[in-house]
Amino acid sequence: MQDLMLYPRLFLTFARNSLIRDMTFRTNFVIEVVSSIGWMAMNLGFYLLVFAYTSSIEGWTKFEFFIFIATTMFINSLVQALFMPNAQEMSELVRTGGLDFALLKPVDAQFLLSLRRINWSSLGNFVVAFALLVFASSRIDHDQFLPIQYLLYPCYVLCGVLILYSVMISLAATSIWLGRNQTLYDFWFYITNFSRYPMEIYGGNALGNALRTIFTFIIPVLVVINVPARMMAKPLTPEYAWLAAFALLATVVSLVVSRWIFKRALASYRSASS
Repeated sequence: MQDLMLYPRLFLTFARNSLIRDMTFRTNFVIEVVSSIGWMAMNLGFYLLVFAYTSSIEGWTKFEFFIFIATTMFINSLVQALFMPNAQEMSELVRTGGLDFALLKPVDAQFLLSLRRINWSSLGNFVVAFALLVFASSRIDHDQFLPIQYLLYPCYVLCGVLILYSVMISLAATSIWLGRNQTLYDFWFYITNFSRYPMEIYGGNALGNALRTIFTFIIPVLVVINVPARMMAKPLTPEYAWLAAFALLATVVSLVVSRWIFKRALASYRSASS
């Protein structure tokens, strides 16, 4: 029990130290927050322009799609705040031998390497996403919604974060095999780009159906945004109930597979001092 309590306390220590470090350079922190929010505002402005010429995008009405965007902002802000700074540094730790010191710590290596730095400025989008979600939800008729959908929404947001984390830590672990993986952002963008749009757009032809199958059942990034967004944007139908159930399974499998990849990568690591 004492060991289990160690990790929450350690995470809070990481969070406090990261906040102190960010507040040391307050102007830089504010600029990062403003630029991040500005980037999301430009994306939102683009979709406002699109909906000026159409009433829906593949069955998603204007405010339903805004809920989709808000969900995207929720999940991406959490991933970028908690995991991206650490995943980026893993290749440098391997190259410089800093991974040796991480492995000597009396805590789980994956926990330490995943959460030791937190980028607080990335959470600025989280606040914007909440405001957008409240605004868009107030413009939707919820008469056919089930009460459980509102309870499931944060659970599936968490599932989406964990799936993206699994993909990220698996990519970062390749640094141990490759020695220096500086293309993490490139791979991350290419893979997760498929999750940024409703899955209905992947259909109608052989290529679209193949992409939908691959990124739903093999690399399950399509369920990351689509499942939680539907919980708040559309009534829960049998067609989507199975997808919601699959998202839970995909989360567990993704975590198990990423843990296996990370462990295999560590087993191949050779100390910089050896």
